[in-house]
Amino acid sequence: MELTARELRKLRSLNTPYKIQQYLEHLPYHDAGTAWSPRLVLREGTAHCLEGALLAAAALRANGFPPLLWDLEAVQDSDHVLAIYRVRGHWGAIGLSAFAGLRFREPIYKNFRELALSYFDDYFNYRGERTLRAYASRPLDLRRFDSRHWMTTSQPLWYIAEALVHLPHTRLLKPWMIKPLNRVHHHRFRSGPIKHM
Repeated sequence: MELTARELRKLRSLNTPYKIQQYLEHLPYHDAGTAWSPRLVLREGTAHCLEGALLAAAALRANGFPPLLWDLEAVQDSDHVLAIYRVRGHWGAIGLSAFAGLRFREPIYKNFRELALSYFDDYFNYRGERTLRAYASRPLDLRRFDSRHWMTTSQPLWYIAEALVHLPHTRLLKPWMIKPLNRVHHHRFRSGPIKHM
């Protein structure tokens, strides 16, 4: 099943990574047990982390980038999924989260470790604990799922979430670094969760 002309026009109108992020910024975040395709996100006008990344990947693809997803792994917290893109050899990311600091990154990071570290200070749970521990060692190219019509299906895309979990991950912190980690200061904590979701 292909994208309709209207859907393709919409995705192509988001012709820079920042425009894609701006579109996501206007989507209400829903904390539901869904795994919608980009078509369903466009139709419903709401998304969560995985669905926002899938929509971003579809928009990147419509504008000449490969559709790549990337996973950040946490403890005592949810993992986070981002669409990533590369400009002149440097990585950036597009994402949707209930936490303001876990969204867009400009393409200024030389490698995945640098990109992951840019999320470390903003990746915390509701107890103020810093929870980011690992990052996917390589992105997931969604073109491998084209035969399953990931951009347009009405079926849940949990198989993509499973594929992300099974990617090899690289530990971000050495064991001795973890125990002395400080809780997030209350000023940063208050600026993290987005209230109007």
